[in-house]
Amino acid sequence: MFAEVKEQLEIIRKGTVEIIPEEELVKKLEISKKKNKPLNIKLGCDPSRPDLHIGHSVVLNKLRQFQDLGHNAILIVGDYTAMIGDPSGKKKTRPQLSLEETKEYGETYFLQAGKILDLKKTKILYNSEWLSKIELRELIGILSKFTVQRILERDDFTNRLKEQTEISLHELLYPVMQGYDSYAINSDVELGGTDQKFNNLVGRDMQKKFGMEQQVVITLPLLEGTDGIEKMSKSLDNAIGITEEPKNIFGKTMSIPDTLIYRYFELCTKLSKEELQKIKSDLEGGIENPGKIKRKLGHELVKMYYDSETAYKAEEEFDNVFKKGKNPEDIPEITLRVDKMKITELLTHTKMTDSNSNSRRMIEQGGVSINGKKVTDVNLLIDISNGMIIKVGKRKFVKILK
Repeated sequence: MFAEVKEQLEIIRKGTVEIIPEEELVKKLEISKKKNKPLNIKLGCDPSRPDLHIGHSVVLNKLRQFQDLGHNAILIVGDYTAMIGDPSGKKKTRPQLSLEETKEYGETYFLQAGKILDLKKTKILYNSEWLSKIELRELIGILSKFTVQRILERDDFTNRLKEQTEISLHELLYPVMQGYDSYAINSDVELGGTDQKFNNLVGRDMQKKFGMEQQVVITLPLLEGTDGIEKMSKSLDNAIGITEEPKNIFGKTMSIPDTLIYRYFELCTKLSKEELQKIKSDLEGGIENPGKIKRKLGHELVKMYYDSETAYKAEEEFDNVFKKGKNPEDIPEITLRVDKMKITELLTHTKMTDSNSNSRRMIEQGGVSINGKKVTDVNLLIDISNGMIIKVGKRKFVKILK
């Protein structure tokens, strides 16, 4: 039995940007309840990177909500479309991936998505299952249903045309192929970030042109990273990975700007409407210190991806390191067989930084210490001793063994 439509809508609306169109969703939910038949909820993902962060969790959490309401969660891995590369938000052509790479990344995606979704109740499909079988004659027929003007409406292409940046012909196929996925699985609802709105609406068009009932498109916000400015991204080093160590999830959460606390609670946790309202009131009314509320956020995130006991331990370790100045209990160790090494080379050799230039920058910014003593000389020659502890930034430690 499905919950009342009004109750379902209240859950579905939480944290969404648009429901296009909402009246169609209401009708679909009414028919679903009347016939006791679940809706097909589609989420497509191109496995261009194998690591998921809590920015990805925004849309995955929404898919899980539909799952909990009794609907069919269909996760489509775009192994074929990833070979084209989604042009959404890109100022130039994406590097193309091989089919082998997309398969490998897709498997990793599933395992990590399992921290949010109930994989036993999730239908997982690769779009190569149908896209690889399309012959040229059929492809021509599909492409004939769309105009170049329609595809070029998307902002990414419009901006690149204005800037005279090349658009490869294969990129124009991307939204059409993603739209075909909706037709292939008879999608009732498609989820996506706001950057996917154009692609998802093409899915509605595709279904209509093939005489199928159109899917409803639900867009969700793109989560800002820990810097509070750019969209969360591993490449920008502002991401909180869902498979990171608990202490890192908690520590990074404590570094976000206070202005993002409620947004993270709303989009990335499973707190109830009443709990969210209290947090909002406490923040806006200055009833509780933002730092204390941020600790609750860090605790909730660690608990979601691990468990409550681990969350308490991560919180305790954060206090030991950042409040009491203690070293973490589980510092990574590396063995060195040399007696001396220049500090910049030592940092790169131990992978505390990724280049000598970054080592110099961290030292100049006061972010490097050895055995608790800050290093200020970028040319310092270090005497390597057994058990010495190097710290870079707020959270990176390594112990040297000889």
